[in-house]
Amino acid sequence: MSDANLKFLRNFGPIGLGQHSVCSVLRSPKPTFGGALQTRKNVKQRHVLPIMRPKMQYSDILKQLKSLSNPKAIEGMAKYGITPEKTYGVSIPNLRRIAKEIGIDHELAQQLWASGIRETRILASMIDAPEIVTEEQMESWVKDFDYWEICDQCCQNLFEKTRFAYQKAVEWSSNDEEFIKRAGFVLMARLAFKDKGVEDGQFEEFLGIINREASDSRNFVRKAVNWALRQIGKRNLNLNKKAAETAKEIQEIDSRSARWVASDAIRELTSKAVQERLRN
Repeated sequence: MSDANLKFLRNFGPIGLGQHSVCSVLRSPKPTFGGALQTRKNVKQRHVLPIMRPKMQYSDILKQLKSLSNPKAIEGMAKYGITPEKTYGVSIPNLRRIAKEIGIDHELAQQLWASGIRETRILASMIDAPEIVTEEQMESWVKDFDYWEICDQCCQNLFEKTRFAYQKAVEWSSNDEEFIKRAGFVLMARLAFKDKGVEDGQFEEFLGIINREASDSRNFVRKAVNWALRQIGKRNLNLNKKAAETAKEIQEIDSRSARWVASDAIRELTSKAVQERLRN
């Protein structure tokens, strides 16, 4: 991939498009408050009242997004499968900055998602509070996934942090809808990468599902299946061995997609770089 293409995907395609295109999107922190207790030797302490930042309103956010609109970026998105009905062409780094300014706001996240604009939906996933997200909300939002970027962003920024993440990874992996099914495997990949304290047994269950679904020929599904397989195999030596065994089983399936999923995973999982990292 050319340097120009990589630069574009860093700004508009955070995770999951190509074989190894993974770029993290950090969750925004809670709102901060200015002011501190000033202390100095021989000087009487003076309390400074904290200054509350005014809550950012929906209308303010739209103004910011419109001011950052990038028609050239919009033209380039379709080339990478980013095809929202409504968008301003704002880059992911700029959306992270706006999300940081907003802070955590569950109610505003619902309003932003409902507007149906690419940027407002990505922001919604960045500012929502995973601890109070319900199963009903996840089922509602996942039905709105209609291209890979919003699927991956929402899974990474929000869904993987909820108490329903493992449950939905399993449930969605057998869904007939392309981007709901992709979401199941994106969650598997993300959980394998981020959730360090989970026992291997959970990911061994995922390997069985990956084997079952590896023959799905839809591009954005098979790439997510492959991604999940590779991430599980990079957790530790035990899972590396089991993921490689799963890949070899998938190679025997009479399916072009399955063979691609398997051969690509085996190439990475048995590579010198991965083996050395897991042994050190």
